[in-house]
Amino acid sequence: MSTEHSPRLAAPTSAGLEADVSLNGQPSSAAPGGIGKDARRRVLWGSFIGNFVEWFDYAVYGYLASTIAAAFFPDSDRQTALLATFAVFAISFFVRPLGGFVWGHIGDRLGRRTALSLSILIMSGATFCIALIPPYAMIGVGAPITLLVIRVIQGFSAAGEYAGASAFLVEYAPAHRRGLYAAVVPASTAAGLLLGSLLAALLSIVLSDAQMAAWGWRLPFLLAAPMGLIGRYIRTKLEDTPVFRELAAEDEVIHAPVKDMFVKHWRSLLLAVGAVLLNAVGFYVILSYMPTYLSTELGFGATESFFATTIALLTYIGFIFLTGLASDRFGRKRVLLTASVLFILLTVPAFMLLDTGNFAVILLVEVFLGAMLTLNDGTLPSFLAELFPTRIRYSGFAVSFNLANAVFGGTAPFMATLLIGVLHTKLAPAWYLVAAAIVSLIAVLCAKETSRRPLAR
Repeated sequence: MSTEHSPRLAAPTSAGLEADVSLNGQPSSAAPGGIGKDARRRVLWGSFIGNFVEWFDYAVYGYLASTIAAAFFPDSDRQTALLATFAVFAISFFVRPLGGFVWGHIGDRLGRRTALSLSILIMSGATFCIALIPPYAMIGVGAPITLLVIRVIQGFSAAGEYAGASAFLVEYAPAHRRGLYAAVVPASTAAGLLLGSLLAALLSIVLSDAQMAAWGWRLPFLLAAPMGLIGRYIRTKLEDTPVFRELAAEDEVIHAPVKDMFVKHWRSLLLAVGAVLLNAVGFYVILSYMPTYLSTELGFGATESFFATTIALLTYIGFIFLTGLASDRFGRKRVLLTASVLFILLTVPAFMLLDTGNFAVILLVEVFLGAMLTLNDGTLPSFLAELFPTRIRYSGFAVSFNLANAVFGGTAPFMATLLIGVLHTKLAPAWYLVAAAIVSLIAVLCAKETSRRPLAR
């Protein structure tokens, strides 16, 4: 599809991202490879906005979990309602491996752009529908059932976003900047969480508890529709990646990429799942569950909890791009191994400091944990994309990433809340993070270095 009439857009961040080239034979201060700066800006924005909408939704759901629990579940004790809310959050993840198979097949057979354009439409539409669900007091058990169905649809559509955007960026990036380009994906994720955190904090300040419970929590979900339509428009104006178009032109696209993945690349798939484990648990514990942990377990006010997480997210976005640059310079394995070791050694002491009651200390700890997490999150997209050949890249990334997130990521808030109750210690989430870091450490140690090599066909 031609991009002649596409709107000119600025890159989401970092001057280093604006390296090189041109699309459709239209020159534009080009560099080697034939893709122009304007084309790469559009690719960056198109990849950014889909993930942004997806994790904005997950952020709002996580940050307003207590209010959502009261709206959709019958009156019961606080922890039971909260567990039910997080259980719905987790169940929506269980469909993600199925989504990974479907979107991976579409992305590897029909193209990355096709899969990404469809997934953002379904995701934003489902998110918008959450705002329209009547509460339990009005329709009874129909409320949580409807919520669950919509969350399952969201989980299915979201399965194609992270993997597809990462593959898209890596395949468009200059060879020496694949880590930096792919870092846009976790940055967009954090930006979505940041907006969710800011809106939740703003609503908690300007609305009373009664207003928040009655209608205030619905407002953020209504924003998904216009944001999704903007993302869909941008993506329809993009060409597919050069390496995929090359495969298609040479009639080398695989008809059954998932089968090829299991038969010929099962070892890479296993290593990828293990490598993703720290990201899956760490991301949802540190950046999604943390406000609930601070307010329900440590007794901080909602506004303070949201503020601390917002500051952590701001610094996380900055650190992400530094990590992308570091992985380009020092290699993916070295940075990923450093992340795992730091989490193994420092997570429990960091959570101990959270219980000091000193808000300044808590803020520093959240920033520190977020910075440690970026060492993994900022490197993982390029590592996973480079681990699989172009023919099955979308499928390999989507299946491994979504499988780990379904089993360990979506369940992280539920498991953290459950383990605290079962083990009677507020440090339970920290030990859960340590266990995930150990598994990721072993997986990365067994993998080969993926940077500084041409993308396999």
